[in-house]
Formats: sequence, C-alpha cells, structure tokens
Amino acid sequence: SDAVKISDIILCAVTPLQMNGLLSEIKDCLDPEKHIFISAVSGVSIQDIKNEIGDAVKVVRIMPNTAAAVCESMTCIAFDNTSEQSKDFVIELMEMLGDVLTLDEELMGAATALGACGVAFFLRSIRAASQGGIEIGFHAQEAIEIAAQTARGAATLVLAAADHPESAIDLVTTPKGATISGLNEMEHQGFSSAFIKGITTSHGKISTLTKK
Repeated sequence: SDAVKISDIILCAVTPLQMNGLLSEIKDCLDPEKHIFISAVSGVSIQDIKNEIGDAVKVVRIMPNTAAAVCESMTCIAFDNTSEQSKDFVIELMEMLGDVLTLDEELMGAATALGACGVAFFLRSIRAASQGGIEIGFHAQEAIEIAAQTARGAATLVLAAADHPESAIDLVTTPKGATISGLNEMEHQGFSSAFIKGITTSHGKISTLTKK
C-alpha cells in the first residue's frame, strides 16, 4: 500500500490466485485521477479487476514474455476506457522491452498461449535441434550455438520480409534435397500437429488459472 501511494504506475505481476488478495490490499490507495493500473496477470480480465477496485481507475492488460530480459519481448496490450495519452505512455513503456501489439481484450488469452508460453515451446525446439546436432557429431555447446543462432536467423528472416514462413522455407528446399527430406520426416512424425496442439492446450488451460 505504501508503494502504491507514492507511485503513478502500478504494474501488477503476481499469480492469478494472488490477484484478489492483492487488489483488496491496495484498492483503497488507488486514485483514479493519478494511477494507471497495468496487469500482467494471466486469465484475469479488465472487468474482473474493476469489480475489485472500481470502474474509475484506468486499467490496462499486458502480456509480455521472458525475452523482456534481453529487450526482445513480444508484448500484447489490451486497453479499456483509457485516454490516448495513457495509451501512448503504456505503449512507449512496453516498447522498451521489445515489440508491441495492441489487441482486443478477448485475444489476451490467445496472446498468452502463443506469445508468453510460446517462449518455452521455441526453446524446446532449439533443445531438440541441438540434440539432433549432437547425434550427428557436434559437441553439446557447439550444437546449442548453431541451433540457437539458426533459430534467430530464421525468425529475423520472417520479421524482415513480413511474409509467410513458407516463402523462406521454399528458398532452402531444393528438389530431392536434404532439407525437404528432413521436413517431410518431421511432418510424418507429427511435428506441426504437436506444436499446434501444445498451443491450443495452453490456451485452454488459461481459463482455469484463477480456480483453486
């Protein structure tokens, strides 16, 4: 409560089950004329928050990811009845951590599954690639470095071209070549379907996070 009283921006990053207790503790200290309440809490809507602290306080939902630690987050933001000045401030603040995308709030659960949980999914794919690299002859550290930099390069190609990943894939898949044979084997083993199922399963789990 003391921290809230001397602050203008309240950034809430607790677990969903901790949220109501925290809001009860600080709600009497919130000043609608002063405070912007920014929530990074999964599965808790803007209206859920306003039900606890009142409709007058400006509430914003964000969903960054752990790549914020290296200023490479993909942060999704949903606004309610927030002034343009407050919106600009929050966007500028989050841009310090990486890229920003504003969304309708109904997509924030999906943003959590793809953008926040997604860090773990892509890291797991890098780990799998490095394990394959070890099996074909690299030492572990060499395999991780090659796999991670290759993943970074692939992502950069997609972002730079603002195009579908298949366009970049086509550039490296020659007829009867090694790449297409590897890709087809991955698809036979269910690579894409497993990745998609992981994302949709995480999305389904988000709605249950506030339940004890």
